[in-house]
Amino acid sequence: MDLGGSWRAALGDDLGRRTFPEIDLDDSGWQKVAVPGHWRSVAAFSDSDGPLFYRRRFEAPAPLAGRRSWLRFDGLFYQGDVWLDGSYLGDTEGYFFPHTFEVTEALRDRSEHTLAVEVTCAPEPERTAKRNLTGVFQHWDCIDPSWNPGGIWAPVHLGETGPVRIAGLRVLCRDASDLRAALDIEVELDAAEAASVTLTTIVRAASGEEEIRRVAEEAVAAGHNRARWRVTVERPRLWWPHVMGDQPLYDVEVSVALQGEPGGPSAAGHTSEAESGSPSDSRTVTTGLRQVRMRNFLTTVNGERLFLKGANYGPTRRELAEAPANRIAGDVGLAVEAGLDLLRVHGHVGRPELYQAADRAGLLLWQDLPLQWGYANVRRQAVRQAREAVSLLGHHPSVLVWCGHNEPLALDPTPDGSVSTRQAMRFAVGQALPSWNKTALDRSVRRALEKADASRPVIAHSGVLPHPGGGTDSHLYHGWYRGDIRDLAASFRRLPVLARFVGEFGAQAVPDSHEWIDADAWPDLDWDHLSAHHGLQKAVFDRRVPPAAFADLDSWRSATQAYQAEVIRGHIEHLRRLKYRPSGGFCQFLLADAQPAVSWSVLDHRRRPKAGFAALSAACAPVIVVADLPPATYAPGERLRLAVHVVSDRRVALAGATVTARAAWPGGGHTWRFGGRVSADSCVLIGRLDARLPAVPGPVTIELLLTWDGGTVSNRYTSTITAQHRGGSSHPLG
Repeated sequence: MDLGGSWRAALGDDLGRRTFPEIDLDDSGWQKVAVPGHWRSVAAFSDSDGPLFYRRRFEAPAPLAGRRSWLRFDGLFYQGDVWLDGSYLGDTEGYFFPHTFEVTEALRDRSEHTLAVEVTCAPEPERTAKRNLTGVFQHWDCIDPSWNPGGIWAPVHLGETGPVRIAGLRVLCRDASDLRAALDIEVELDAAEAASVTLTTIVRAASGEEEIRRVAEEAVAAGHNRARWRVTVERPRLWWPHVMGDQPLYDVEVSVALQGEPGGPSAAGHTSEAESGSPSDSRTVTTGLRQVRMRNFLTTVNGERLFLKGANYGPTRRELAEAPANRIAGDVGLAVEAGLDLLRVHGHVGRPELYQAADRAGLLLWQDLPLQWGYANVRRQAVRQAREAVSLLGHHPSVLVWCGHNEPLALDPTPDGSVSTRQAMRFAVGQALPSWNKTALDRSVRRALEKADASRPVIAHSGVLPHPGGGTDSHLYHGWYRGDIRDLAASFRRLPVLARFVGEFGAQAVPDSHEWIDADAWPDLDWDHLSAHHGLQKAVFDRRVPPAAFADLDSWRSATQAYQAEVIRGHIEHLRRLKYRPSGGFCQFLLADAQPAVSWSVLDHRRRPKAGFAALSAACAPVIVVADLPPATYAPGERLRLAVHVVSDRRVALAGATVTARAAWPGGGHTWRFGGRVSADSCVLIGRLDARLPAVPGPVTIELLLTWDGGTVSNRYTSTITAQHRGGSSHPLG
């Protein structure tokens, strides 16, 4: 039974808490609210931080003899206390996984029922020592910090089982090859009393052409029980990322049935479960058979190496309940269209439709837990939620890697992006020194993930720069927070480990959908409001693309998008040139907005692309020809020296590859032609450009054309000869 739809709600307080669960309470004057939903989406609660009292009346038949009834909440932000017919059932904590309560006796007592839930999603008073594990929903520079995601955001169900319920099912594919694949299955059983049961496992291809059946007998005690086993699939059809192959899927059905001799009709006159032969409970998940490995951020899928081209993906909408399935599938499709292999599900767990769409599309996922910046006294809860994440998502072949915590530092960034010297020093020192978040919390979360799921790599945290005591991937914002994109080469030469995986980079840009900005007020926009509620970092824009230099909003918007595109292109081209030596890939920040924002996204909240989306797509094409990024300016008479590389992600060699390069400058130019072998999945230095530039100021263009049997790609760079020569930034590490 679906218990969604129209509920009644009222603001919670200490006085109401004593009476709101009562059956006879008159709630006719309470506000109507939608479940699933968020209370902020209701006008009466649009600025409320709760808590809220929720109530719903329903009718349900009494369960038959030998049957058990269960109330299940699929998602609740963030904590809940649940009553049925005035009796307390228990509490919940954790927004992304289900919470279930047995209600068998309550449903036998009466046919009309009152369900009451107190829902709490308290603001964090100390944002560097948070207690709610809500990740980016309550603390992120891409969602309005005044937003509260509170509410019963996912469906509520009433269901039935026999005496033994499957309380949890975990299906993991640890090993897979062309010869065989192994599925490790773990089931948690909730038995009303001690019994002997039969566990049946059926693995079948989604096409229905293949089926593997395993039957085993188990003795269970009253209460909670666990059972583990392995199913081997011979000659499996392997699941691949979309750039490497197909995405066949398998259904895994697990059922439990009581053993014993058939008995007579029950006292209620109903046939017992043993007589009918039907299972007491069953669960089915859809999975794919593949093997993933990662070492030093170099990834293999089914034994084949893959350079990861990715982007960070925040919530589809900040109102998670209101994110439509077609929008989620559309975002996955846009990522594939852009040539991406990977989405990093940044600082949150998304809706089920995200993982289903990624499985079908062959798009890999880097899955963060909802841990963002600083926390205090949450280790036990974080460990519990890590295990729940594995149970919820472990069967999805698209999930490549678990990441425990994003930037585990006590940070609370200022809305406008300004950083004081003291803050910068604290951030730098915090990267290297032990802390409770990095050392205690993240170590416990990592161990919990590794114990729960040995089939995938686990990263303790993201964004801790490499240092003698550890470090993981790099968050490099050259061209935004620090330095210039031309500083990347010097940074990587100085510390090559920075390039092994860059988990964040990019620049903000104003979207085309900016009706929420008062363009007529230019240049006197409400900068404080845009910073506080829409993420705009005015202090950084004043350094990078100063609004004061533009006559109107549209010209500034175009300039910010052009600058963002330049930053994205520069990072990706350089990292692809370091393919496997030492770079394993990257994740651009950010694919799409969850709300109206001026952010790092390349798709705005309406999914209108910025110029950065085209730059991302071009830089992530399967084959690219690239040169060293030339200085912004050359001095008159200076030498032009640039290396030219061809990068190919194709699984076959490029036959007959030829590169033609032409540099043009005032009064002349030069042409080079190179040929050579471009192996499969490789980066090749194909030649060097070397020429003396004239003493005449003016533009310099470098055009590259790569041709091979069956394809052509090109690229273009610009610079300027000027007497006021500035070159690139002089700060290699920003």
